[in-house]
Amino acid sequence: MPDERTRQLLARGARIVTPDSVSIDESVDPGRIDPSVTIHPGCRILGESTFIGPNCVLGAEGPLTLDGCQLGRGVRLQGGSIAGATLLDGVSIGPCAHVRPGTLLEERASCAHSVGLKQTLLFPYVTLGSLINFCDAFMAGGTDSRNHSEVGSSYIHFNFTPNQDKATPSMMGDVPRGVLLDQPPIFLGGQGGLVGPCRIEYGTVVAAGVVCRRDVTAPGTLVFERFGRVKGAMPFRQGVYGNIARVIAHNVTYIANLLALHVWYHDVRSRFTGGMDYRRACLDGAMTRIAEMLEERLKRMTELAGKMARSIELAGVATGPLAAPFDMQARLRNEWAA
Repeated sequence: MPDERTRQLLARGARIVTPDSVSIDESVDPGRIDPSVTIHPGCRILGESTFIGPNCVLGAEGPLTLDGCQLGRGVRLQGGSIAGATLLDGVSIGPCAHVRPGTLLEERASCAHSVGLKQTLLFPYVTLGSLINFCDAFMAGGTDSRNHSEVGSSYIHFNFTPNQDKATPSMMGDVPRGVLLDQPPIFLGGQGGLVGPCRIEYGTVVAAGVVCRRDVTAPGTLVFERFGRVKGAMPFRQGVYGNIARVIAHNVTYIANLLALHVWYHDVRSRFTGGMDYRRACLDGAMTRIAEMLEERLKRMTELAGKMARSIELAGVATGPLAAPFDMQARLRNEWAA
């Protein structure tokens, strides 16, 4: 027997393929689900903030759990678990997805199967292949559905360091230019990775199989490596940080771009909701996601600042290259709160 919320949706004309297999939690307001929705077997919908816009299709290729998300028009979610995310018009995500809070995908961004996202921001048309982990990352670039930034299959954004911190957000493109949808696309080749925090300029191509460990700041750059070559080795001591100036600069830049995007949504995108409930819900959801991303980056930097005292203490008995000056670490420890 379908639950009461499912029966209400059916009465309003929703297409629910097997009503007995669908669960809509009592926290969900059925009035926030457009009756043009198609819901396939095995779907669970939860969360009082959930809003599903017109012509969305849920669970066409497998069971889907949707919790506290806002969906624009024509969003297609094939299966998996998606929570605390805002997905704007035309977003498509394949089966076996694992999308966690702090995720904002703008118009017509897409992911193939088995993609993991968290604290992820994709601008319009950005495309992710299959078997990807792309957390704590922002990506822009491209102009339309035929000229877009892309991440190849089996790609990883490495967002956790041996010193156990996540002050590692990487930016592919930026907000001030990216929102205008007039920049060259960025291509990150499959079976590769990016060691955060990194900045990648518009027009960059990173060859397949490359783990990129450096910033690419010149537009139109091809990044490639010869495989199997050891490039050097040095001692490692857990808890001791080296020159953190780059980490600080990249985190501050990432935070500044999130603030710029908040202004863009508040002052520009807010003027184009057209009085439509689902667009207003998605706008509010997007601004919530941006606030979550900002909170996450500040939290991670605060954690990093808290580790500097121990790093300086350990470095006091270190030898070799680890005995370098630690003035920047002391500044972060002393000045980050301010």
